[in-house]
Amino acid sequence: MSEFPRISLEQWRALVAVVEHQGYAQAAAALNKTQSAISYAVHKIEEQLGVSLFELVGRRSVLTDAGAALVRRGRELVEQAGAIERAARHLGAGWEAELRMTVEILFPTWELLAVIDEFGRRCVQTRVELYESVLGGTDEALLQRRVDLAVCSSVPPGFHGIPLRQVRLIPVAAPGHPLHQLGRPLTHDDLARHRQILIRDSGTTRTRSGGWQGSEQRLTVSNKATAIRALTMGMGFAWQAQLSICDELRGDRLRALPMAEDAARQVWLHLVVTDGELAGPATRLMAQLLRESAQPESVASG
Repeated sequence: MSEFPRISLEQWRALVAVVEHQGYAQAAAALNKTQSAISYAVHKIEEQLGVSLFELVGRRSVLTDAGAALVRRGRELVEQAGAIERAARHLGAGWEAELRMTVEILFPTWELLAVIDEFGRRCVQTRVELYESVLGGTDEALLQRRVDLAVCSSVPPGFHGIPLRQVRLIPVAAPGHPLHQLGRPLTHDDLARHRQILIRDSGTTRTRSGGWQGSEQRLTVSNKATAIRALTMGMGFAWQAQLSICDELRGDRLRALPMAEDAARQVWLHLVVTDGELAGPATRLMAQLLRESAQPESVASG
């Protein structure tokens, strides 16, 4: 009986890199290897398994069906190996030197900073890299393994999300905005005649929508603070997380729009630990603090 061919992890890494970086030269640069080494590794897989991984369609080289199936399996192996290597480093070095986390901007900023402050008191040796993301940007950070944990509104395939808290989004505008001067319950047709303020999807593909976008006039910004400032200046209306604008609502710098029908939206935020049970102690501590921050009364009121 002939022995089944063994494909090395480096070969799988080369194949996955060629697909993800869209070329042999790009894969070589990403893996810090020569292009010939990458090409040899991929061709060796074809030789060992007796399959063609790529075929020419016009002038483009595309994956065959067998190639696509092998890339999916190879990607899983590479990701699992990476998780094991990170876990080994964590076990060998103790607490992580750096913790990378991405949190969707729907999460209340003051609560997030309180969690990070408490983490800093308990874990002084670990630096925190915080990425404040929007929609697809959170997904990409997880899928590309650029972060150790994430707080996201949508859990990408292959990850386990723990429900963290529910966030209530309400339509608001400054008290002097024309929408507040109509003196009657508002419809979406009323909103469509005024500028809507949106926060840009931080993902590179920007395939996810942030809810109702029925207004032709739009101002799209990159962060939550700018959006809130534009709202208080009367520049438009927007759906905002109620907890994120509690000071503006209390100070009457923003008011909820009197909609004819309930226009509030509820969004669940989930906690995702990228490497699951293989996560290091600092990552597990941050996850614990984030769970503790979502008190039952906060989850209920969102």
